[in-house]
This record gives sequence, structure tokens and C-alpha cells, in this order.
Amino acid sequence: MRRPLWLLCLLAALAHAGDWPRALTAYRGATPTIDGRLAGGEWADASHFTGVRDWTPQFSPTTDDRDLALDGWVKHDGTNLYFAFRITDDCLYGIDTPRWSPKENPHHDDLTPRGFPWFGDEMELLLNASNTWSRTDNENAAGDGASWQMVCNLTKSRLGGIGPGGLLEGEPRSRKLAWDNYQRFILSGAMVAAARLQRTAARAMRHNGAGTSFHDLPQPRGGVYVIEWLVRPDPCLEVQPGVFWSPDLGEVRMGLNIALGDLDTPEAGAGNWGNFHHEDWWTGEKNKRTWLKQYGTLIVEPGPMPSR
Repeated sequence: MRRPLWLLCLLAALAHAGDWPRALTAYRGATPTIDGRLAGGEWADASHFTGVRDWTPQFSPTTDDRDLALDGWVKHDGTNLYFAFRITDDCLYGIDTPRWSPKENPHHDDLTPRGFPWFGDEMELLLNASNTWSRTDNENAAGDGASWQMVCNLTKSRLGGIGPGGLLEGEPRSRKLAWDNYQRFILSGAMVAAARLQRTAARAMRHNGAGTSFHDLPQPRGGVYVIEWLVRPDPCLEVQPGVFWSPDLGEVRMGLNIALGDLDTPEAGAGNWGNFHHEDWWTGEKNKRTWLKQYGTLIVEPGPMPSR
């Protein structure tokens, strides 16, 4: 059966953009301060996106923005690539709850390859700078400058230990090459992320002028937190062997996926692996979302965002 020309053109365009037909564009803008605070206008020149009810759920689907939602931004300043996320979450693990352990791993907070870096409230960036992949299943990030998967956790980090949020080595953490590269990214400052609790639910009610005194409010639970993330091209964005992204390359397309993890109480995640409540992915299918061929596309333009 012959396919019409318009369908062939569409399929070709989708293949060029990546197997999952979803894309973000990063334009050139002003340099943000990576401090976990969204200063006024700091991300106004960035591309904006939202989630997560239209993302792919790995565990319980998110159906209410009051439960879990995010605003995200992406841009570059001609030197580095930047992401920002503002997350609304109705229950914060390790803040509203104890640091409970999953039955799958009592060592989940170890800052070693046997720990779970993504166990908690967290964001993950998966970037395939080379934008190449095979058609085989189970091909994940290599753990180098060409493709990687990194974690920013709200309540633990490589630099701060348990409590302060920040970057952790992601997947494949059991592969020594990846673990060593990821540690080098963090310790050298080639990748920087700041995670900060912006406000709790009770403080938000008080600041909004609710007619109840602060001490009469229910126990504080949930709130808003912010993650800002810097990625330096060398060594983190190797678009070709020995070639790192720069605006001089013109428009560059990279594979991209983003995950938002939400760990509440064990009861909220009953029946899910690790008792996770939510883990929502920008692209990909359930159980396949980390495969390179299931990424979407990050289009990095050399110039600023066109005027609206």
C-alpha cells in the first residue's frame, strides 16, 4: 500500500525530531542566577512549559494540579544551558513526612551507587546531546557527555548530604564510567543545581490574608519548591565526538526527557513500586521512558526568542 506524500513528509519530520513528537526550544537570553529563587523577569526570555497531567505516568496518574504541577523554563546565554522548575506539591517527603524507607532498598539514602538518588521529591534531566540512538530496546543514557541522566533531589545532594537539596548522580549509577563522570560534573561545577523550598502551604494561606490566625491553621503540609539548573557544554553537551555545543553550530537538536518524582506517604503510593505516589515523564511510554529512542527533542537556537 502506497502512503500519500503528505504522510511520508510528516513521518520524516517526526523521525528527524526524535521518536517522540514533542519538542522544546531553547533561545538565547540573559544569564540567570542559580540560587533556587525565581527573581522577577529572570526567566521572561525563556521558553515556558507546564505539566504534569498531560505527561506519562509511571505510577499513579496525576489528575489534580493541587496534588502535583509544575511550570518549567529553558534557555541558554550563549555559553551555558539553563532549566528552571517551579513545583507545586501537596506533601513533601522528608519535610511533611519522616524519611521513610522503601522495602526495595533500606540503603536508599546512601550517597553511593547502592542508594536511590531519585527517592524523594525530585526532578530528572535526561539529555542526549548527540541526538543519536539505535532502534533496539533498552538503550539508555551512556553516562557521558553525549548522553546522561541526572537527578536534583529536594532533600539530599552530593554536595550537601542528607537535608540540603541539589544534584545527585543519576543513571546508570551502577556503571563505574557513568558514576565517575557524574561525580566529575558535580564536583567540577560543570553542572550546578539549586533546590529551595519557596513556601509551605500554611505560610501561603497566612500571606494570602486568610481570616484565620497562623496558629489555628492545620499542620503545614505541601507547598512550592524551585529548582534552577545549569549545564556547561564542556563536558556535558558533546554533540559529536570531541565537539561541544556552542551557538556557532547554528540550530542544534538534542534528545530530551524530563521527569518529576513525587514521594508522599507509603499509604499514598500503596501498590506502586517503592510506594512512589507519582513519577511523571515529559515523553515516553510507561516502563520505556528512559530509552533514548523515547526522548523528545530540545531545539537549541543560537539567537533570542522571536518577538511576540
